[in-house]
Amino acid sequence: MLHELLLALSGFPGGIFIEDKQKGIQVVTDLPFIHANEVSVLNRLCRLGTYNKKFQEFITEYRGTPILFANGKTQEDSSRRLQDGLYLRAFCSGLDKVLENYRQSLLSIEQEILKDAYLSLGYIQHSLEEYQLLFPALSAVVDQILYHKIHGCHILEILHRNAACGLPSLKHALERILYTCHGVMYKQLTAWTLHGLLLDHYAEFFIQQSSEHTQTVPKEDEDDYDLGIGGVTGKQLREAMKLSEESTLSHKPEYVLFALRPQMLPSYIPSRLAEKILFIGESVQVFENQQQRDVLRHTGSVLKEREEEFAMDLSKLQQQPVFCLMSFEAIIDKIRVCVAEHLWSLVMEESDLLANLNVMKDFYLLGRGELFLAFIDHAQGLLKMLPTATTEHDVNAAFRQAARRVLLDDDSILSKFKMTVQSKTVSSKQALKKSEIGVESGWNCLDLVYTVEWPLHILFTQTVLEKYNTMFKFLLHIKKVQLELQHCWAIQMERKNHTSSQLDSNIWHLRRHMAFLVDNLQYYLQVDVLETQFSQLGEKIKSTRDFETIRLSHDRFLTALLGQSFLHMKPVAHCLKEILDICHSFCMLLIQTIKFRDREVGQIDKLAQGFKRQSSLLFTLLSSVRSHESSPYLAQLMLRIDFNKYYSQSGAVLTG
Repeated sequence: MLHELLLALSGFPGGIFIEDKQKGIQVVTDLPFIHANEVSVLNRLCRLGTYNKKFQEFITEYRGTPILFANGKTQEDSSRRLQDGLYLRAFCSGLDKVLENYRQSLLSIEQEILKDAYLSLGYIQHSLEEYQLLFPALSAVVDQILYHKIHGCHILEILHRNAACGLPSLKHALERILYTCHGVMYKQLTAWTLHGLLLDHYAEFFIQQSSEHTQTVPKEDEDDYDLGIGGVTGKQLREAMKLSEESTLSHKPEYVLFALRPQMLPSYIPSRLAEKILFIGESVQVFENQQQRDVLRHTGSVLKEREEEFAMDLSKLQQQPVFCLMSFEAIIDKIRVCVAEHLWSLVMEESDLLANLNVMKDFYLLGRGELFLAFIDHAQGLLKMLPTATTEHDVNAAFRQAARRVLLDDDSILSKFKMTVQSKTVSSKQALKKSEIGVESGWNCLDLVYTVEWPLHILFTQTVLEKYNTMFKFLLHIKKVQLELQHCWAIQMERKNHTSSQLDSNIWHLRRHMAFLVDNLQYYLQVDVLETQFSQLGEKIKSTRDFETIRLSHDRFLTALLGQSFLHMKPVAHCLKEILDICHSFCMLLIQTIKFRDREVGQIDKLAQGFKRQSSLLFTLLSSVRSHESSPYLAQLMLRIDFNKYYSQSGAVLTG
């Protein structure tokens, strides 16, 4: 019977111990040679056999090597409940190592039984007592993985959370499993931080490729996977790195964007540390790109030939039985400092970042005002109507003509910029409505495209360029309306000697109030916002030797520009757009009309009422935001448009 019991404890029921679907392995009832008091003891022992069988089935099912196809799917996707991956297989490997002690205990008991055939159940029960608490807890962890379909690095989070307990045996067992799973993470981390390779065929890592580009993954040999203590063998890592490099050379776009995957990030790794890991890998990936080898001959390795040193540090960290955040962060910081210093040297000294920032300011932020005055003059006839197939070519010709007119002959700079005219698809009803008020034109479809040279693309990303473009279109809109109001002033000056009327007086006052508001808004943006923020950015860049600090300062610079220009405040931004559109419509009406009749007089009155309403709303919005946020830049704008309290004393009405 004792041998039957050992088989049952190993997960193999027989004649005396049978398996019930509801209760698991149990002793057959009403056997004459088993005392009634022994039944409860045997059934309690058989629970261990039930758990052991469950663990073995889980390991057998998910420890096998999945076969990857070109689309990234596995052969077993349709039948398996869990998604395959290295972390799941590492978990199975660690669980099997924990069960090895249990199997050794059964072997020792069998040896004792062979020596003493009359060994009591009490001895067996005592020998296996520690597993009565361990196995239910391990089963709960397995159930969590199965129920929630845990995948990838999220398995680390489940293990870490359950390891925080007061049961020493359970804590030790889960730490052993966690150690095995960490082996996979360290292999991925080493490839990412030292070689810029994202070895993540099963979408398990907390860093992902953010572009939609996919890579073909060749079929892998099952014999190459051995999840020993490290989780992945060195042979597998080298082959995976080779495959990733080949795939990179043949399939990757020139610049690939990466991002964090928050749902895969374990809670014991802070997000700030994950951001550093992302930064390191992105930077190394840029330098390891095959397309930049000619540049690398002059710049050297981003890690300054310290890859072996950092690899040894990560290897030592991997050998620690318990994860230590302090040691982990110290090594990541060590690598980050090396990368950041090299990038700073490359970006500041060899690529002259400050000069490039000045170019961005001159073009995107209208720092070269005379250039865009000339451009508006040349492109006015091209962009006042809806764009055609040739509009973009003509606009770029006008842009270069304007550059020559203001003696901007640096072809190396001009070749990096290009105007694009993206025609917006609108319904005929919308087009008719917009054309009636004169605001729909090629100017609304205009964008400025900048060709970023390597390695400045790691600073001027697509998201950053979109923010610059948002500022460019906003500032150009204001500049164009300002010029139109000045043109109207010139027309009025030509007509001042003609017979005047009350209508002429009202038009003079309306134009003056419009120009007052637009001029002060323009001065506020260029002087109080752009020049101030750009000066602060330059000082911060000059005071550091850390590229990451430069990138953070630049991001804050753009955020400050958008915030202080009210482009993030939708009510204020919408109100300003309405005011500028009304001013534009007023100017077009004044320029195109020589003699005002009833129809034109009605349009003037309608525009005057719209400007009065929108300017009053703008003052109200700015006052309310200022009172709630106490923003100094809002106070500066309010000072410029209400310096003599006329605006506030007139009830926020800027006409009269």
